[in-house]
Amino acid sequence: MNFPFFVARRIREPQQTTFSATVSRVGIVTIALGVAVGIVALSVLFGFKDTIYQKVFLFGSHLQVNKLSLNQSFESAPLPLHTKPYDQWQQIKGIRHRQAVAHKAGILKTPDELQGAVIKGVGRDYDWKLLAENLVEGRVIQYSDTAYANEIIVSRIISQKLNLKLNDEVLMYFVQNPPRVRKLKIVGVYETNLEEFDNQLVLGDIGLVQRLNGWGPDSVGSYEYFVKDFAQLEPTAKELYAQLPSYMRLERVTDKYRPLFEWLQLLDQNTMVLLALVFFVTCFNIASVLLVMMMERTPMLGLLKTLGSPDSQIRRIFFYVGLQLTLKGLIIGNVVGLGLCWLQSKFQIIPLDPVNYFMSTVPIVFDWPSYLFLNIGILSVITLILLIPTLIISRIRPAQSLVFKK
Repeated sequence: MNFPFFVARRIREPQQTTFSATVSRVGIVTIALGVAVGIVALSVLFGFKDTIYQKVFLFGSHLQVNKLSLNQSFESAPLPLHTKPYDQWQQIKGIRHRQAVAHKAGILKTPDELQGAVIKGVGRDYDWKLLAENLVEGRVIQYSDTAYANEIIVSRIISQKLNLKLNDEVLMYFVQNPPRVRKLKIVGVYETNLEEFDNQLVLGDIGLVQRLNGWGPDSVGSYEYFVKDFAQLEPTAKELYAQLPSYMRLERVTDKYRPLFEWLQLLDQNTMVLLALVFFVTCFNIASVLLVMMMERTPMLGLLKTLGSPDSQIRRIFFYVGLQLTLKGLIIGNVVGLGLCWLQSKFQIIPLDPVNYFMSTVPIVFDWPSYLFLNIGILSVITLILLIPTLIISRIRPAQSLVFKK
C-alpha cells in the first residue's frame, strides 16, 4: 500500500464543517476559474485572429507577384500569364493555391449618387470558398465561354450608399483615354466589416479588365498565392522569390497590411499577460490552501514524526493532496471553459458591434493543442509551487505540535 497516497486521500475527505474543507473548495474553484478563463481567452483570441485573417485574405492574398514598376495606382502593369512562377507553382510545397487577378479603378453611377470603386477582376481559377462566409446575398459570378461576364459583386456599404439591390444594373465609368463606361449587373453582395475593402472593392470578371486595358487573354495584373500554413509564410515567400525573374516583385500580406498585423500581435501580448496573471493567482491560491491544511493538521504532523515518518514521506502526503485538488480543478475548468465556448460557437450569444470589432458576434476557434499546453502548463507550474509549502514540514517539531494538541 502507498502510505502517503492513502493518508492524502483520507485528508481530502474532511468533514464538511471544517475550515480546511471550505478552503479546499475555494482552491478547486480558483483553479477551475483560471483554466476556464484561459480556455475562453485562447478561443476568443484565435477566433478573432482567424476571422480577421479570412477577411483580409479575401481581397489580399498571402503573397502577391506584380510587375516591377514605379506605378503607385491601383492598376498594375500587365504580366504574361504563362510564366514559370504561375504555371509551375505546384513545385513549391508550401503553396496551396494560386490565381490571376487584375485591378482597375472607376466610378459607379446611379441617377442620384456617385461612388468611387476599384474592380478586382478574377477568373475561373479564383478561390470562391474565401468569399462564401462573407457573401450575404446573391451568388458568385458565372463566366461565359464567348465573352466576359457583365456581373459584379459589391459590398453592402456600396449597395446602401447607391441604393442598389440584388439584380440591379449600375453604370461604371473608367477613367482612361478615351473614357469608357460599362453597364454591370449586381449578382452578389458581400460584407467584411473592414472599411478598407468594403468602401471601394468590387469583384468582377477579369475579362472585363483585360478588354478595358486592351490586354489579351494571356495578360493579367498580378498573381496571388495562398500558403498551406500561414506560420510558414516567410520560408514559402523566399522559395517563391527565388523563382521570379528580375522584372517581377513579391509582396507579402504582412507588409501590405502591416498596421493590421501589428495590431493583432498586440492582442497576442495582451492575452499572454492575462494568462500570466491567471497562472500567478492560481498558483498563489493553491499554495495558500495547502499551507492552511498543513497548519490545521499540525498535531497529525507531529504524531507522524513521532512514529518515525521521515519528512520526505510527509511532504509526499501533502503533495498528493495538492495534486488531487489541482486535477479536480482542471477537470471542472475544462468542462466549464469548453462548455461556454461551445455555447457561444453554436448560438452566438454574445454580440459585437461590427463597426468597432469587424464582426457581429464573439468568434470562437477550438485550438486543442493550445488547450493541452494550457493544462500542462498550469499543472507543471502548480506542481513546482506545491513543493514550497511542504518545506515547512521540516521546521515542525514533534514535541511542540503534540503540546499544541492539548
